[in-house]
Amino acid sequence: MPTHTSTAQPLPAFAHAPLILLVTAFMALQPLSTDLYLASLPSLASGFGVPLSTVQLTLSLFVIGFGGAQLIVGPLSDRFGRRPVLLAGLSLYLAASILCALAPSMAMLIFARFLQALGCCAGVIIARAVVRDAYAPQDGARVMARCSTWLSLAPLLGPILGSYLQVTFGWRAAFVAHTLISAVVLLLTIQRLPETNTVKNPHATDPRGLLASYRLILGSREFWLHALPGAFSYGAIFCFISGSSIVLIRVLTVPTAWFGFCFAFGVSGYLIGTLLCRRLLPRMGTQSAFRLGTLLSMGAGLLFLASVAAGVAHWSQVLVVMFLIMSAHGINFPIAQSGAVTPFPQQAGTAAGLMGALNMLVALLVGTVVGATHNGTLYPLAIIACVLGMLVYASLQVATRAPEVAHG
Repeated sequence: MPTHTSTAQPLPAFAHAPLILLVTAFMALQPLSTDLYLASLPSLASGFGVPLSTVQLTLSLFVIGFGGAQLIVGPLSDRFGRRPVLLAGLSLYLAASILCALAPSMAMLIFARFLQALGCCAGVIIARAVVRDAYAPQDGARVMARCSTWLSLAPLLGPILGSYLQVTFGWRAAFVAHTLISAVVLLLTIQRLPETNTVKNPHATDPRGLLASYRLILGSREFWLHALPGAFSYGAIFCFISGSSIVLIRVLTVPTAWFGFCFAFGVSGYLIGTLLCRRLLPRMGTQSAFRLGTLLSMGAGLLFLASVAAGVAHWSQVLVVMFLIMSAHGINFPIAQSGAVTPFPQQAGTAAGLMGALNMLVALLVGTVVGATHNGTLYPLAIIACVLGMLVYASLQVATRAPEVAHG
């Protein structure tokens, strides 16, 4: 059973850089890109005169762009380095955020959100690869848990800020905030991020080299052992990201100005979960902590469906279940992110991209189902959360028992 008493330190070559701060900032772009404008979803529908299913495309197309780009960004960073690919991605995110804020139509907003996703993807993928580059393998999960603790402030405070921006200035203000935040992150990256990819792979983007990397990664039981439960765990929280504003504001009549606080309470579970993860890892070991987190995911989903079946329909019920599922994700996701990338030092970007694409595929399916099944009750959200919780737990059990796939 592993025990570590010292704080994880970057390798000597990168000790001068504020890597924890930078990695957290890159990863925070994703929750800020979604959570900051959640309170605006109902008003976007009425403001542009479109159905809620059309507004959901601003989330779905973001997920598609984010997921697809990861298959490109990862290998590009393996070949050309983390820094140039990241700078290009952040610049695109900045330009797309400006376009979102100025969008004259829903079609233009959806297109701008797609571009925003492409730039955001570079930050998240390269953040995972930087951790693999700059820290010893045994410290990866602890570093990701530490970053995730600070990262939780973004989905915690983002919806509160977004609610006030919506009530005070309207929906465009959220994208102005995206513009300002990304400009700061871009400037910080230019000034302080070193190149961490010291062993660039010149064949990473060649078709044969890329296929060889995919075969290696997808044939690894260690990859699936972490990536599959992590993806379903991400899907479990995404059902609340995509459905909570509609359920709380329209079904349970929570005032828009209060939505941010409600969402923040649920997301505070993620903060608690990451803190628990940091405590559990040295005491129980990675796999035992992972097992506990997946069990909590399943239990929360079952609790939600059972309470709805019993006739309960209250905003506090949604928040409690959301808190529990977010807590489980705070345990599961740092372990999943580190474990899926650690076995592949020369394909870290590609492995991070494959895991991210899997996360986004699950999120896209979940968001589509949430939007399509909304019927004015809590049943669709409860059923989806329950199914995903069971998949989180079952996928870890199946992957643990599966034999290693031969590759070569």
